[in-house]
Amino acid sequence: MSITHPTATPHTPAAQPATTVPLPLDAPGHERVLVSRGRRSGLTVVVAVHSTVLGQALGGARLWQYEHWTDALADALRLSEAMTMKNAAAGLARGGGKAVIHVPTGVEVDDALRRAAMLDLGDAVEALGGAYMTAEDVGTSAELMAVVAERTAHVCGLPPEQGGVGEPADATAAGVHAGLLATLEHVTGRREVAGRHVVIAGLGQVGGRLARQLAAEGARLTVTDVADDKRALAEELGAEWVEPAEAALVEADVFAPCGLGGVLTPEVVRRLRVRAVVGAANNQLASRDVADLLRQRGIAWAPDFVVNAGGVVYLDLASTPGVGAAERAERIAAIGDTVGRVLREADASGETTLAAAERLANARLAAARG
Repeated sequence: MSITHPTATPHTPAAQPATTVPLPLDAPGHERVLVSRGRRSGLTVVVAVHSTVLGQALGGARLWQYEHWTDALADALRLSEAMTMKNAAAGLARGGGKAVIHVPTGVEVDDALRRAAMLDLGDAVEALGGAYMTAEDVGTSAELMAVVAERTAHVCGLPPEQGGVGEPADATAAGVHAGLLATLEHVTGRREVAGRHVVIAGLGQVGGRLARQLAAEGARLTVTDVADDKRALAEELGAEWVEPAEAALVEADVFAPCGLGGVLTPEVVRRLRVRAVVGAANNQLASRDVADLLRQRGIAWAPDFVVNAGGVVYLDLASTPGVGAAERAERIAAIGDTVGRVLREADASGETTLAAAERLANARLAAARG
């Protein structure tokens, strides 16, 4: 396990390693972590490969603002480990990895810098020799993945007009919807969302799609987003708008975190007034002990790495020869079956849903190791 810092000057390709620094003792058991300064953008690019036990690591690339580059590194470590669990729980022959590009506080990301960052990302991915395949995530898009493809073939989710399979947001939202139905059935005995009250925190690519579908099915919605312009969607759907800090205080059937991670802190969970939490956000738990607190409060939490797997299922199957749209839709809908299994097993054993979901993923990883 090592963190590799490649050199990055206009005259030296970013793919050539200069120094290797051991991972901190408390870091997760990653196979490889690449930290480089993009020679075009000047931004720090982190690519974390957590596991290739099941196959090539697959995970998105995040372009986001952090106070310090080490915050981006920490995010990449957490997210890549979660991708290993996600891909394993989803039954994919894929390992877990993640790329995070650090945008310093106060830096304005224009089109030129964004393109430069994607080219630098392509160099970093290529330097790993096929261990990791990247895709779009927060702050990136299918169009930007096409820029990454100028530097590496280890990228998916390109625009259809360029021979790719497009962004996976529809599939991710469909998987979250399936997980939400399964959770409702577990806590209420019925799968129908009509008349149910759902609080959605985050109306981005996935949260917005989920809101539209739930509204069409007759759910009562309360929504929020850090971007005030999302109020227009709330008005369009007839949803109630609250400020982000108030979302966890709303009494409802389901709380759906669909923004950034870490939202489920002990303080937030103590204030929740819902029967279940089901959302698209990655790494929702601020710490592992929050899973115990959710169970103590009688709130059914559908583990995020199970619920939001629709995107990677889509990207994997869409690039697999012979797999059609019907099979992809069936596999994405099966996320609901997995969520239901995790909830039932947790109740039967008295453990947290986090432990039940991790056991499912770890069993597959163990089988692959032989």
